[in-house]
Amino acid sequence: MKLQHAFLSLLLAGALAGCGQREEAPAADPTATPPAAEAPAPAADAPQAEAPEAPAPGDAPAPEGDAAAEAAHPPPAPAAPQGPAPVEGTNYVTIQNGQPFQPLDGKIEVVEVFGYTCPGCAAFEPTFRAWKARQPADVRVTALAAPFGGYWMPYARAFYTAESMGLVERTHDKMFEAIHIERSLPVQNVSDQQIANFYAKHGADAAQFASTMQSFAVNAKLKRAEQFIARSGVDSTPTLVVNGKYRVIGGRSYDDVLNTVEHLIARERGAH
Repeated sequence: MKLQHAFLSLLLAGALAGCGQREEAPAADPTATPPAAEAPAPAADAPQAEAPEAPAPGDAPAPEGDAAAEAAHPPPAPAAPQGPAPVEGTNYVTIQNGQPFQPLDGKIEVVEVFGYTCPGCAAFEPTFRAWKARQPADVRVTALAAPFGGYWMPYARAFYTAESMGLVERTHDKMFEAIHIERSLPVQNVSDQQIANFYAKHGADAAQFASTMQSFAVNAKLKRAEQFIARSGVDSTPTLVVNGKYRVIGGRSYDDVLNTVEHLIARERGAH
């Protein structure tokens, strides 16, 4: 909640309208204060599996890493959406011949198209992060940094470089804070070296990061994102796209937007 409070002035300025491709750089808010980390909503307790024989104390090793996290906080079971049903043309549009960003593999895909320089994305992120933490195992959330050109591009390159280096989880929120709260990174005219120095604070090698930003692999990620965004009709951020079929377009609040997404997820789940 503290991060949401820090962005209150952005919300009042109309952050729900999002950031368009040709939008001017947002003005700095000198009243904003650095946020504290927000804990995700707790998940249900894991069911206890029956063992054929109880092990002696100290015999069974404790789970580590992702296995331990999954055991402690398993994904919740799918649930029916609770809010009002969305209206096509008002809350979402059907994308003609739409395709998911990546093979579904039995999952329901929710793509979040965002930009680090977008105040609306910065304001939406805490709500979206908490929503993402509550999703069942059959929902896959994918973030795409929009390569809209101009001052969007360095930060889009930064995201896909961080993704290729396994740094997104530890840096995603920090990047929003650096731009919109701390003002330690500029919205416009940021250099690759400034960006690399930011990621060096979170475990990257600055020289390697700056070099990777201009690599063939990152260029390929940018192109793939650009193609998905174009065929999905996305022209502003934040925008959510479900299974490549539906683009969410409106809501009076972030909860309204996510209610639309939940109904579309339920529709796709029922179609499987």
